[in-house]
Amino acid sequence: MTTSLPTSAPDDHTRCAWCANVPEFLPYHDREWGFPVADDVRLFEKLSLEAFQSGLSWRTILNKREAFRQAFDHFDFHKVARYGEAEVTRLLADAGIVRHRGKIEAVIHNAARAVEMQQAHGSLAAYFWRHEPTPEQLATQLPQPLTASQIEASVKLSKDLKRLGWKFVGPTTVFAFMQAMGLVNDHARDCVTRAAVAQARQAFVVPR
Repeated sequence: MTTSLPTSAPDDHTRCAWCANVPEFLPYHDREWGFPVADDVRLFEKLSLEAFQSGLSWRTILNKREAFRQAFDHFDFHKVARYGEAEVTRLLADAGIVRHRGKIEAVIHNAARAVEMQQAHGSLAAYFWRHEPTPEQLATQLPQPLTASQIEASVKLSKDLKRLGWKFVGPTTVFAFMQAMGLVNDHARDCVTRAAVAQARQAFVVPR
């Protein structure tokens, strides 16, 4: 999400401009986007959905999110890692999701990498939260919210994920993941949700 100016939603509260005039974005923006996440399945789901979004709009993916969850065993990566050609064929026939073989196979491939990551680091959360940028780094790399498509931390995380064998994890995709999962509070300064996210981040216990 890169639109910088805040905007007033139908309830007259100021929010990030990307959720303007899209009713289904409001609950996602107000209750999910930017709030810190330590659940491994949710982290894997979001990175997978960001991969599917490549070349598409988030509105398309969000509207299909429940169908994706049903199709991919609710993104239980231990189950997805065991998918074979039969599951790929099933997914390619599922009109409820984005039927792109390369992206489907990448999610299955990444599920196996997620299992490896969990074994190596104890949890996906422990690995990903190691890449949280410091306030000092954000002050120079992201002086104004919602003005960048990537930052140094997302470039570094992208490179490390690729080194570990993950696919569809470019720095822009990874930054969108970091924004959504709360590693960065990128709500607009005047956004009604920014303070709630800041409070949630302050209370959040970073996984180790």
